[in-house]
Amino acid sequence: YAPTLCAAAQTSMEQGILPPCHHHEAVHDPQLVPCMCPIFSCPWEGHLEAVVSHLRQAHHINILQGAEIVFLATDMHLPAPTDWIIMHSCLGHQFLLVLRKQEKHEGHPQFFATMMLIGTPTQADNFTYRLELNRNQRRLKWEATPRSVLECVDSVISDGDCLVLNTSLAQLFSDNGSLAIGIAITTNKVHNSEAEM
Repeated sequence: YAPTLCAAAQTSMEQGILPPCHHHEAVHDPQLVPCMCPIFSCPWEGHLEAVVSHLRQAHHINILQGAEIVFLATDMHLPAPTDWIIMHSCLGHQFLLVLRKQEKHEGHPQFFATMMLIGTPTQADNFTYRLELNRNQRRLKWEATPRSVLECVDSVISDGDCLVLNTSLAQLFSDNGSLAIGIAITTNKVHNSEAEM
C-alpha cells in the first residue's frame, strides 16, 4: 500500500486555488519541461530524464515498484481541491498517478484519476494502464493508454479522459475515508517492429 496524501496538498488547499497549468509549448528551450507535480506552482524546468529525481528530491513523491500495485489515498473527506500523487516504476519506465478531488460544479466534488508516463507521447502509446476499485462485492475498472507528462494533466482532467467518480460512488468504494486503487501497467502486445518481423 502506498502512503497517503502528498504533504504539500495542504498548502494548495489553504490557498484555495489549483496551480496553473504549464504548457510545454511555452517553454523557450524545447528540450526542457516544467515540473509535473500538480500540487505545486513550482518554477523548476529541466530535461525529461531529470523529472523523476526532481519529483523525489524537491517534492518527496514516493515511488512504488512492480507491474501491479495498490495505491491507498487517505483523507478522502478533505475539501476540494486536493491532489494525491504517487510515482509507479515498472517495465523500465516511471509513471505518475494523479488523483484529484475537484468541483466541476459548485458543491459537487468529483474524483479524477489518471496515469501519466514520464516520457514522450510516442513512448506512452506503448502502454496500457488499468485502475481498479474493488470493495463490498463491487468492482469498477478503467483502462486506457497513459498520457505523456508533456501534456497538461489539467486538460486531461477537464476533458474527463480519466476515471471519474462522483462523491457517492467514491463512498461505495472507500473504507473509513480511504480509497484503495489497484494499478496495473502492461505493454501493448504487438509493437510495430515486431509486426514487421
